[in-house]
Amino acid sequence: MIFEAKVLIISFVVSIILGFIIIPILKKMKIGQIERNDGPQSHLKKQGTPTMGGIIIILTMIMVVTGTYLYLVLNNQVELAHKILPILLLTIGFGLIGFIDDFKKLVLKNTKGLKPSYKMIGLLIISVAYVIYLVYGLKLETDTYIPIWKNYIHIPVYIYIPFAILVILGATNAVNLTDGIDGLASSICVIIITTLAIIGILLKVYEVSIFASIVIGSILGFLMFNLHPAKVFMGDTGSLLLGGVISGLALYLKMPLLLLVIALVPVLETISVIIQVVYFKKTGDRFFKMTPLHHHFELSGWKENKIVTVFSIFTLLLCIIGLKII
Repeated sequence: MIFEAKVLIISFVVSIILGFIIIPILKKMKIGQIERNDGPQSHLKKQGTPTMGGIIIILTMIMVVTGTYLYLVLNNQVELAHKILPILLLTIGFGLIGFIDDFKKLVLKNTKGLKPSYKMIGLLIISVAYVIYLVYGLKLETDTYIPIWKNYIHIPVYIYIPFAILVILGATNAVNLTDGIDGLASSICVIIITTLAIIGILLKVYEVSIFASIVIGSILGFLMFNLHPAKVFMGDTGSLLLGGVISGLALYLKMPLLLLVIALVPVLETISVIIQVVYFKKTGDRFFKMTPLHHHFELSGWKENKIVTVFSIFTLLLCIIGLKII
């Protein structure tokens, strides 16, 4: 646990340093936020705020994980060092897809960004590769933990693989939808990932606890610039990456179903969009004032800071419950 604390602090410091370097570069390149005219009117003043800030998180992760890898190898912990890299590659892969999408929209001024079909194919390829690695590379059993019941059930591999892929795709999409107001996605994700780090420590799965600690420090450093009023947004570069981290760690721990508890806020954000679309198609009217869910509360008069605070406290309580039922 002392080692986890050290890498967390290091990544936090590195993230802040990179923030001071990268944000001015994004400003100079005029890589700014594009706000929807039909969105909350208060968001129009955010037009032009630097985005693609997920670069700060991903570069911090790469630098600190690389340093951690070398440190572990030099201290004869080669097996542990090797186990950290695939989780990093998963998250880099998702971050790269988000980066390409952001780059096309914000740098090349292609408002549509990466074609949805291309984005889905990219996410699918990375998801399949990671799940195949877990099952056949690490030879992790396909047993999956059932919260509350506090037991594992064995899932046949031909069911587990598509299930695990859906978990990853669902998590990345959910976090992407949650990233809509200053500090919301980063605050919620850091609480969820902290919970997964604690579980990693409790189960002595140290590759998870170490990697998660590095990510936590990276997000906290980024959050210093992302709190309201945000000086930078993470963009798809950050949101897809964090969705990959959450789902990748949960699958590694054999606890993807726990995400239904500890990641309930992103789940509800996704469900709100589905309800809105279905309800509108059937009635021609809207069920919520606007989706994802945080926009509904925003249009109901809640300030951004209040939404972030309430959603974060709710997530914290859910994570405490999650730790109690494992």
